[in-house]
Amino acid sequence: MPEQQETLEGFTESTFSHGGIHHQVFRAGAGPAVVLIHEVPGIHPGVLDLARRLIGRGYTVYLPSMFGKPGEAAGGRAIAKSIAKVCIAREFAVLADRSSPATGWLRALAAQAHRECGGPGVGAIGMCMTGSFALAMALEPAVLAPVMSQPALPAGLTARRRAAVGLDDEELARMKDRTSQGLRILGLRFSNDRGCPAARFATMRREFGESFESIEIDSSPGNPFGIARSAHCVLTVDLVDTPGHPTKAALDRTIEFIGERLHPEPASTTKTEEK
Repeated sequence: MPEQQETLEGFTESTFSHGGIHHQVFRAGAGPAVVLIHEVPGIHPGVLDLARRLIGRGYTVYLPSMFGKPGEAAGGRAIAKSIAKVCIAREFAVLADRSSPATGWLRALAAQAHRECGGPGVGAIGMCMTGSFALAMALEPAVLAPVMSQPALPAGLTARRRAAVGLDDEELARMKDRTSQGLRILGLRFSNDRGCPAARFATMRREFGESFESIEIDSSPGNPFGIARSAHCVLTVDLVDTPGHPTKAALDRTIEFIGERLHPEPASTTKTEEK
């Protein structure tokens, strides 16, 4: 049976090119810009739900399509195809202790979004295989609200790579300079998530100190909310949209974190999108 696909209704589509890299970008909303970088397998329905929450809060959301088929459900075949593409594509540094070439394209997109939307700056949310991209995007001065949700790259094949954050030494020094000047970073992960190792967040805390705010949701055996040990996607697939649930609290904090830095005008259409 074919996997279901959701249309990207309400979004305008364009192609953004920079440094020899070209990707579709879907845009909707009004207000300061948030670049929402999808996880594997692509812009699946859970990513679109998150985008629409942000739009309802008064943001212009830019959804770059880095891999996968936009709107396709997060099924097994789609996931396998997307992982295979990421592993072989030159723009994704899966194993390297440095930022991926794709992050240069994303920084250029953030700068363009800031020019188009105005406001104090741009938010950036990366998830899973794009989680560390949000950190590297903050090398662009326009990015004021980077959110790393379950950052899975570099792939944690060794202890060194499990602790790596996807920046080389020069990039890390530049990021530390930005945090010393007031930039803050938000990180989200499940405690038992091997795809996003605890050592990675330990590095973030060591390097950025109080500038790094981490939310680590208990997914250990017997945890109070019955969260599976395999839980990985904090803001989408594994989100339980129920008040009091820790994933809902993480989502609320993410939106609040971005709002603290971008100060959007209240959405004119709705302020009741949260359920």
